[in-house]
Amino acid sequence: MSSRLPSPDMPLRIGTRGSPLALAQAHETRERLAEAFSLPAQAFEIVVISTTGDRVQDRPLKELGGKGLFTREIEQALLGGSIDIAVHSMKDMPVEQPAGLVLDCFLPRADVRDAFVSARHGALGELPEGATVGTSSLRRRAQLLHRRPDLRVVEFRGNVQTRLRKLREGVAGATFLAMAGLARLKLEDVPAAPVAPEDMLPAVAQGAIGVERRQGDSRVAALLEAIHHAPTALRLAAERAFLARLDGSCRTPIAGLAELEDGRLRLRGEILRTDGSDAHSDDGSCPPEDGPELGCAMADRLLARAGAGFFDWR
Repeated sequence: MSSRLPSPDMPLRIGTRGSPLALAQAHETRERLAEAFSLPAQAFEIVVISTTGDRVQDRPLKELGGKGLFTREIEQALLGGSIDIAVHSMKDMPVEQPAGLVLDCFLPRADVRDAFVSARHGALGELPEGATVGTSSLRRRAQLLHRRPDLRVVEFRGNVQTRLRKLREGVAGATFLAMAGLARLKLEDVPAAPVAPEDMLPAVAQGAIGVERRQGDSRVAALLEAIHHAPTALRLAAERAFLARLDGSCRTPIAGLAELEDGRLRLRGEILRTDGSDAHSDDGSCPPEDGPELGCAMADRLLARAGAGFFDWR
């Protein structure tokens, strides 16, 4: 393997989006690979790729076509050979892989919780009646309106820094970010309060980083195996099976969280109407390797309970 390791002369090319958070995730991947094989940082080249989701900021994600907005151009570069691996936020990843690509490397999962961010209020429950909250997430929008139908929710597109700027400018009195993103960006000064999953179940795969490669690339597969975190993979397998059965996208409010506890996998799932007027949740456990089956069964139960047309936009 040593003769096939990356080097400053022939670096491993890491494809990523250009947002500060995406770059932080790419750097974390590079650092883990460099440490695993005692390589210098120069043995890896970070290649920034602009995606449709990054370029189009003036329209809601649901109008643009789903999660592939943040991955399509990167995956095309991977298939075309201009990069060797692609680093993704797993919550942005479609459940179906493009032919020729494999997603089987996951870094240790970070904090899964949402963060309530406001300079004036310490928690969601402190928001006054009729307060304005900014978010681009249909899941967060639906969860907020289900719990607090009095709130006014406005569109809040952009990366973490853009959303914080909008908050400072008074576009909204509060917003939600991911605790994992704030930690990776080292934004300790942001007035953020963690929201327990019992109060707001996070997005499927929130806090997880995935590394994608070309199918049949045994050299890269061997490199990635050294940084793969199996417990995270077990959790994501259950959550993403749940999402796949529900046909989840940026246009459907779905939440899901798998956790490993005492040798078993616990999965919680939630589906909501887009306007927050109705919600259904479920909770179950199984042996960790049976997570995908539990995810599918839970999705079927929730769909049966919700009835036809539950996700229709209103």
